[in-house]
Amino acid sequence: MQILIRNGYVYDPINNINGEVMDIAVKNGKIIDISELSSSEKTIIIDARGKVVMPGGIDIHAHIAGPKINVARLMRPEDHYVTNIPRRGIVRSQTGRSTVTVLKTGYKYALMGYTLVCEAASPPLKTRHTHEELNDTPIVDKLAYILMDSNWIGLDYIINNDLEHLAAYAAWLLYAVKGFTIKLVDPGADVAWIYGRGMGLDLNDQIPEYGLTPSEIIYFLGKSSIMLNLPHKIHVHTNRLGIPGNYTTLLGTMRIAPKYSLDSTLGMHVTHIQFTGYKGDAWSTIESAGEDIARELDNNPNVSIDLGQVVFGATTTMTADAPFEFILYHLRMWKAIFHDIEVETATGIVPYPYRRRSLVNTVQWAIGLEVALMSKSIWRIVLSTDHPNAAPFTMYPRIIKWLMSKKARDEELKKCNQRALRRINVHSIDREYTFYDIAIITRAAPAKILGLDRFKGHLGPNADADIAIYDIDPRNFEPSRNYDKIEKAFSKAYCTIKSGQIVVMNGEIVNAPYGKTYYINAEVSDELMRDVIKDVEDKFRKYYSISLSNFIIDINELRKPCGIKVKASI
Repeated sequence: MQILIRNGYVYDPINNINGEVMDIAVKNGKIIDISELSSSEKTIIIDARGKVVMPGGIDIHAHIAGPKINVARLMRPEDHYVTNIPRRGIVRSQTGRSTVTVLKTGYKYALMGYTLVCEAASPPLKTRHTHEELNDTPIVDKLAYILMDSNWIGLDYIINNDLEHLAAYAAWLLYAVKGFTIKLVDPGADVAWIYGRGMGLDLNDQIPEYGLTPSEIIYFLGKSSIMLNLPHKIHVHTNRLGIPGNYTTLLGTMRIAPKYSLDSTLGMHVTHIQFTGYKGDAWSTIESAGEDIARELDNNPNVSIDLGQVVFGATTTMTADAPFEFILYHLRMWKAIFHDIEVETATGIVPYPYRRRSLVNTVQWAIGLEVALMSKSIWRIVLSTDHPNAAPFTMYPRIIKWLMSKKARDEELKKCNQRALRRINVHSIDREYTFYDIAIITRAAPAKILGLDRFKGHLGPNADADIAIYDIDPRNFEPSRNYDKIEKAFSKAYCTIKSGQIVVMNGEIVNAPYGKTYYINAEVSDELMRDVIKDVEDKFRKYYSISLSNFIIDINELRKPCGIKVKASI
């Protein structure tokens, strides 16, 4: 199929295109030079006159697939009663608001102009379930981060200061379960949790039985990701998440990255910083640390972040950080589910409402916005809600509205707890994002941070033809004043093109193909890998209740597998 998008206002930061009126040509799933269109083939013409054209959106951190979200769907029937949408044509039935079904996940992302979504935390032992749900998620491309924060086999290598075998084990694990990178959640806390000591584990606290500290786990696995040349280095959910005063732990974690990173290269992505941006020593004294985080980010080129932006309303929290969920459950005293996954990690699920009248929730709402608006390092910032923890991903258009309009932020603040104004800074910030800025934090920056910018996140030749067109005319539109139009336009794209196929037209799903699943195949020496496989076979007999053969995920179990080979430096 050939497609020609005519006369759109193009925002493509990777190629330094800022609102220029341009034509974009598509053929065989790729973006091409217009001269390469064949005159003998049928060409679909899309008139984008008076419309914004961007690369497809990329969500770098969301919980969309696997046993955690599936259990949450079961525990939240009230999340589904009033959201059921019956089958209409090619669009199959869908339901859920915060615990969204896989079909609705693909449809809603595509309607917002998003084309790549990253599952943020998959336990290795449960990743087969994750892939089964990713396989059934339509339209968008996918990938999964693999949890290693309390992995017993990995910890054994760290104890022995065996960096080479640790890196080789990470390479084996990523390929065995078809994952994309190493994920750390509250490093070491699950081991401490098993021994009843997981609450508030800080960077230099000792982990029971192992004699390690979280900072050592972060350093060793961060260094491993560098040695493996992973396109996306370690993805870190920091210790003491959700605890007043935790911003010092966040800053300390960020400062570990320069110790193992090369020059100014990215060596760590710190996720949902809103949840770790609290000053104060109790909930009654909580304040925003947004300015401190923005300053550290600007001074530390080895780190990237995503926001974890709160949007007021009811949602469902879910994380491998079981100690935090245990605390949250005792704040809510409603529903909760906890589970420990043998040898690997834990999980907790607790429904939670963010209320405007709450002082704490108002401070939480301000933190993500403050970091985004105060930092100069926009190329290392990504829009997220840690779906569904701070809000469902369907709230991204509302957050875009707040970033682009101070008036929209001020209107929201009028409804919030006014005592919080002394604890936050967002009301004093005049900065407003442009369409170009939005294209950076939702397209270009996540593509670069993931290491996929060769073919994702831009509209240059040979890029994947993932394109979003929004019915909003930047010539006669003032985002600061007409902010509700921003939310409306980004909620339903005029057109979304995925891998050269039109999947959304006039705000409706018109096609629902299945996207690729990316995974990493890191090549290490045969001798090193033989050592690791022998260790793994021994440890599986010692630690696991299943056999090794039932653990490894075959390539044929992925609907559209797309392996990315990297050459390790070991």
